[in-house]
Amino acid sequence: MTFQILNTEGNVTELDISHLVIEDDTPVDNFQSAQQQRLLVEPLYSSKAVPQPFLAAANVGLFYKLKGEPIVPDVLLSLGVQRPEDFSQRQNRSYFVWEFGKVPEVCIEIVSNAEGDELALSKKSQQKGKTTTKRAICAQIGVRYYAVFDPLRQIQGEDEMNGALLRVWSISPDGYPEITPSQGINEIGQSVWLGMVGLGLTLWEGQFEEEITRLWLRWCDRDGQIIPTGAEDRDMERQRAERLAERLRAIGVNLDEI
Repeated sequence: MTFQILNTEGNVTELDISHLVIEDDTPVDNFQSAQQQRLLVEPLYSSKAVPQPFLAAANVGLFYKLKGEPIVPDVLLSLGVQRPEDFSQRQNRSYFVWEFGKVPEVCIEIVSNAEGDELALSKKSQQKGKTTTKRAICAQIGVRYYAVFDPLRQIQGEDEMNGALLRVWSISPDGYPEITPSQGINEIGQSVWLGMVGLGLTLWEGQFEEEITRLWLRWCDRDGQIIPTGAEDRDMERQRAERLAERLRAIGVNLDEI
């Protein structure tokens, strides 16, 4: 499979991507990680929190070079780009930086074990000869915000989360400094603002897809209010309608006659 680009001389050049593994069908996530990914992707599409066009995706390969493995963020958000319509074309089924013309603004990692290389290389990765963590790669390629959420406290070493549930880094002239507090974020309702995307990230405790209260990572507005899912938004609309109906009945309005 090839596709065409213009080289520096203005001539058409075909890049061969047939050697790249873009789908390996390997089940890598647990139930909580899969739910968390849905909770970060769905609200962006069901709300108007992010201006169109944008692309939010979970577990999609981020290819930043022609040779070598991609990184696979649990969630990525890229502004100003459109998801291709034709998925039969191989180059449309993953996030190829040279195809979209830019790297994503946000990459989020949801820690499910100690083997993800989010902040420090695992022993297994070191044995395979890997030398660069996901955070370092995101810094090198210019991902503006890199976030790590460790809900089960799987990577709490000094060079990793160091006691925090959420830590976020951002590109700056000084490198890739952390924009969360030095102790990270640990409290429900604490948030961090990602100014260049107009969204925040916050810790939230509640129910999602089941009647069990859990700790979640959510998008939020500048005031720390969560961006609702489509189901939550419909429920809020229903509650508002019910409250209005109650007030109208209280002042003697017969709703059956309206």
